Amino acid sequence: MMATQWQGQRVLIIGAARQGLALARFLATHGALVTLNDQRPAEQMENARQALADLPNIQWVLGGHPISLLDHTDLVCVSGGVPLTLPILEEALRRGIPLSNDSQIFLEHAPCPVIGITGSAGKTTTTTLVGLIAERALQPPRRAWVGGNIGTPLITYLDEMQPHDVAIMELSSFQLELMARSPTIGAILNITPNHLDRHGTFEAYQAAKANILLHQSETDTAILNREDSGTWALRDKVRGRLVTFGFGHPPQGEIGTYLNNNTLCWWNGTETHPLFARDEIHLRGEHNVANVLAALAIAMAAGWPPEVAREVIREFTGVPHRLELVRMWRGVAWYNDSIATAPERTAAAIRAFSEPIVLLLGGRDKNLPWEDLARLIHERVDHVIVFGESANKILQALGPQQSGQRPYTLEHCPTLEEAVLAAARVAEPGDVVLLSPGCTSFDAFRDFEARGEAFRQWVKQLP
Repeated sequence: MMATQWQGQRVLIIGAARQGLALARFLATHGALVTLNDQRPAEQMENARQALADLPNIQWVLGGHPISLLDHTDLVCVSGGVPLTLPILEEALRRGIPLSNDSQIFLEHAPCPVIGITGSAGKTTTTTLVGLIAERALQPPRRAWVGGNIGTPLITYLDEMQPHDVAIMELSSFQLELMARSPTIGAILNITPNHLDRHGTFEAYQAAKANILLHQSETDTAILNREDSGTWALRDKVRGRLVTFGFGHPPQGEIGTYLNNNTLCWWNGTETHPLFARDEIHLRGEHNVANVLAALAIAMAAGWPPEVAREVIREFTGVPHRLELVRMWRGVAWYNDSIATAPERTAAAIRAFSEPIVLLLGGRDKNLPWEDLARLIHERVDHVIVFGESANKILQALGPQQSGQRPYTLEHCPTLEEAVLAAARVAEPGDVVLLSPGCTSFDAFRDFEARGEAFRQWVKQLP
């Protein structure tokens, strides 16, 4: 059925990064005639071309996005990093050529239940936790498949999946804005201003996130953060069962997880079931307690044993680039929080520490407000070092330095490497040096992971 559907279909994929390459392989394997189009020149794409060299029904068009590619195209698929304002995409819509992406096609063909997780912050930690719980809860031959916006695109494994399996996928707003399918269980962790450089307005960003719920059926489940206003505003769009999470007790008529006297609990609508103590969570910060409450809500909604969830959470120490302890150096703890690509994420990281903080901020701005973070920095951060493209905007938000008030020092470095050396000079034993940039990495690095790996390397090289 699937092979018949794609046989001979002319598909244009715009963006030949991780998602585009995975989708190209899937579609070409199933008989589609695929054109991979990327603005990068051919010399930068040699490795990608070699990776798909075994598939003769893929052609490449590089160095731009000529409108003529649409002349013989049945479907256009858009990779996550490609803006929908691209002229070729606007022309495709004008001609009535449908748009899709790898996540949409995966959901159309997935043979098993799919759990989708999105949010402005915390989705990778939560997705990883849910995946680990699923892997332990499902008995062979059942399998848990984890991917999407993290790891490998799930369409890579689609032909191996069985109806008794479960797929867990992290979904970004870039993927969701095109989607007309929703997962079996759709979770929204939080919605706060993010990616406004892409979506333009908070309302457009929120509308993209809402697609994880809008196409569910009455038999599906929505998981919502009842204490986040951006998420809770979507509760009227829930079509099936609603499960919530938050720190306070769920209101009358709701079911979900909550925190009661430092015990994480499940409320089934009539009675409380204590699950485990907050002290068993090894992740720093209130935001990570919220992530665990979300993962528990998803696990309970999926019907997995709570004792399995407890075992996994007790063992879980986090994922790379998210408040990751890199090194203790001369009594100073160096933390990599490169995932923090918005000011709000940086604020959550600051609140995770009681120690004196040396904060490294900078990168490429996403047209987000900095005022709230600036106020928190003046309350909690001893030293600030800014770097990269957005340094001047951050300095402007922080305002002039006031003698005897936080931050006690404020330094501007051109690069992250120089910021690391500056932090080493100012940090004292007992301090925390925190890379939590509040910006994307694209002014200097491929992605936040490359930035975090470079930070690790430079910190480990300190004498």
